[in-house]
Amino acid sequence: MKTSEIRQKYLDFFASKGHEVVASSSLVPWEDPTLLFTNAGMNQFKDVFLGFDKRPYSRATTSQKCVRAGGKHNDLENVGYTARHHTFFEMLGNFSFGDYFKHDAIRYAWEFLTDPKWLGLPKEKLMVTVYASDDEAYEIWNKEIGVPADKIVRIGDNKGAPYASDNFWQMGDTGPCGPCTEIFYDHGAHIWGGPPGSPEEDGDRFIEIWNNVFMQFNRTEDGTMNPLPKPSVDTGMGLERISAVLQGVHANYEIDLFQSLIRAAARETSVPFSLDVPSLKVIADHIRACAFLIADGVVPSNDGRGYVLRRIIRRAIRHGYKLGQKGLFFHKLVADLASEMGDAYPELRIRQAQIEDALKAEEIKFAETLDKGMGLLESALKDSPKELGGETVFKLYDTYGFPVDLTADICREREIGVDMEGFEREMNAQRERARAASTFKMAGNVEYSGADTCFEGYAEHSSEARVLALYKDGQPVEALAAGDEGIVVLDNTPFYAEGGGQVGDVGEISVTGGVGALFDVTDTQKIQAAVFGHKGVLARGALKVGDEVVATIDLHNRLATARNHSATHLLHTALRHVLGEHVAQKGSLVTRERTRFDFSHGAAVTADEIAEIERVVNRIVAHNVDVSATVMPYDDAMKAGATGLFGEKYGDEVRVLKMGEHSMELCGGTHVNRTGDIGFFKIVSEGGIAAGVRRIEAVTGEGAVLWAQAQDAMLKDAATALKAQGVGEVVTKIGALQSDLKALEKEMAKLKVKLAAAASAELAENATRIGDAKLIVSELEGLDNAGLKETAEKLKDRIGSGALVLATQIDGKVALVAAVTADLTGKLKAGELVNFVAQQLGGKGGGRPDFAQAGATDASGLAEALASVEAFVGGKL
Repeated sequence: MKTSEIRQKYLDFFASKGHEVVASSSLVPWEDPTLLFTNAGMNQFKDVFLGFDKRPYSRATTSQKCVRAGGKHNDLENVGYTARHHTFFEMLGNFSFGDYFKHDAIRYAWEFLTDPKWLGLPKEKLMVTVYASDDEAYEIWNKEIGVPADKIVRIGDNKGAPYASDNFWQMGDTGPCGPCTEIFYDHGAHIWGGPPGSPEEDGDRFIEIWNNVFMQFNRTEDGTMNPLPKPSVDTGMGLERISAVLQGVHANYEIDLFQSLIRAAARETSVPFSLDVPSLKVIADHIRACAFLIADGVVPSNDGRGYVLRRIIRRAIRHGYKLGQKGLFFHKLVADLASEMGDAYPELRIRQAQIEDALKAEEIKFAETLDKGMGLLESALKDSPKELGGETVFKLYDTYGFPVDLTADICREREIGVDMEGFEREMNAQRERARAASTFKMAGNVEYSGADTCFEGYAEHSSEARVLALYKDGQPVEALAAGDEGIVVLDNTPFYAEGGGQVGDVGEISVTGGVGALFDVTDTQKIQAAVFGHKGVLARGALKVGDEVVATIDLHNRLATARNHSATHLLHTALRHVLGEHVAQKGSLVTRERTRFDFSHGAAVTADEIAEIERVVNRIVAHNVDVSATVMPYDDAMKAGATGLFGEKYGDEVRVLKMGEHSMELCGGTHVNRTGDIGFFKIVSEGGIAAGVRRIEAVTGEGAVLWAQAQDAMLKDAATALKAQGVGEVVTKIGALQSDLKALEKEMAKLKVKLAAAASAELAENATRIGDAKLIVSELEGLDNAGLKETAEKLKDRIGSGALVLATQIDGKVALVAAVTADLTGKLKAGELVNFVAQQLGGKGGGRPDFAQAGATDASGLAEALASVEAFVGGKL
């Protein structure tokens, strides 16, 4: 059975059991700062399990793409050398949100694995584990499913602390947790290893293929286990592992999907196809992680997720290098991956060209990195030490991406040892820092357990509402007094809470009934997925929980923000039209003042392209097309051609915003009614913010008018300063000034030549004699570097035999030149002479034996440094 068939069978099975088939979420959990990458199937449902989010279904199933290559979960170094470690993998999962529990979860797992209609695994090849005290799960397996007692293993707290067990799952130090039961497949006695719980459990005979987690308790800070009111289920089965079992192979890299990718890796590295070459397995694994990460918006960089992606790419290239492939090859595997997995994950085909370009650019850049790394390595080895220090090896690896095994090979050739223990210490320290940074924390700054907020802001600018909760200093209170800063939660609100790049609304909340209390809202944020927090200050009166209020947004602010948000959608359309379909949004910020839009593009946007983008947007604005919003199922929206925006977290029902036939995107923000309401669109800046990522800032409506007025005022001021007859003459006047400036620069250059000639004649006449040689040491005023150099050249010709040092000060810094006639360079070199002076002033320089230059930053000691030259030269000559 092919891997693709197994994936579909799993989803079909749980759909037949009433589960909603939910698409895989992005590998980048944009709204979860506690995770570097999506590393488990339950990640996208975390807020549901915590009670912060609600879904229209109570049971779900997914095939979730996952990456474990950074932070707490990091399998990178094991990939290629073990049977089952990957950077990228797919996790099959089924979930119950307070619906079914242990009986159904266990029954579903057993039916899918053993029923001939589904996978049909031999029951005698399976065994299970349960948490030691989970008698309920044990009884279900033994009495209801019929698994013999000798095939059920109780696992206790085998990790050194209460509830620290392979069979007890915890989301964090506190929060949802519970026992789990795992299903193992026995590969047979011909493979070494023992059953789980035995001393030989780390062998490869018994392999875990399914884990059922029962979220049964809420663990408090004091360690108390409180039963959850609605116990839930979170399961996971690795697609690659179960594929190996069903295809009769022992290692994941032997399954059909990997055989195809390994064959492609062998083709591109020009080596024979083999499943026993670790480097080929590394390349096959890494192309999946790299391609999927780039497709989900990660860009190679030197920090965060981009840094991890860059490390994976470079590790793959290094293994190509080990196989003898020193040319570009890695990006050529994307087409093979898209062919294998493009049906299940269409983004691979849609963004194939973008992925290939990003990988090719990194391959080219890594060639430069190797050069830099070799320079640092050569410097460290120049004195032929007995051993290369671990800190240097780590710096080469971590900072420059220089492969450790390549460092070791070079050292081995020169019979130099490598301090691998020191390297491992540095690596462990880095892992500890990563672990500390990835600790899970409960979301939200305040605790709230009441009703959701009903958002009425699409149609209303003012709403009658009731106060559900109040907070001061992050703590719930019953009332706010005048002057208090706090957060107000309402049952209804017209205020938009920040999300999707759009900032939150501002305005006021007033108490009805003549009490006179007034709360100034300065920002609106989500406390939970559907709970809005109105942040601000109580300007007057008293505000209490339960008060009836009127919430009113600042309409002028809202309309300005809406104009910019709608313009952002049109900008996205225009960018794809002008620059190409590879353009993908990488971030946005929409305020009343302007819109900021980040997007993928490998080059600066030219002035002509910016002008065309503005024309496309303003043409749609002028057409005044209708802007409409429709709520529909996510899958229907995708089939209709809607585009999902970067960073947005979508539910099963989505809001689709259409602007005529020009734009259709998923968006929960507020917008204009017709494109003509935008008024006028103008790009005010464009620049790069990261490798392959550009940023455009633009203004609309009143903001665009203010910008145009400011530009007009500057032009008029320039015309006045240039004494031009109107702004139309400004460019002509500037051209005339530039011509005059060039003429003056030529005249000044001629004067400097004359000054240099005069200065050289005077200095030559006053030269100091050291034996038969002449020495000139002087500080000259008013010369630039070119004038200083020319004066030195003339003096060198005049003195016949000797040396000279000249200095000048330019913008508080010192410029130095030294010259030595050819007959003396055997005794004194210009480079050592100029550095003798420069080093006294905090500088350095270099050059030919007969002529050298230097720069220095400390001008205060110049006179003393020049005075020391005569003794230095006398000692040499």
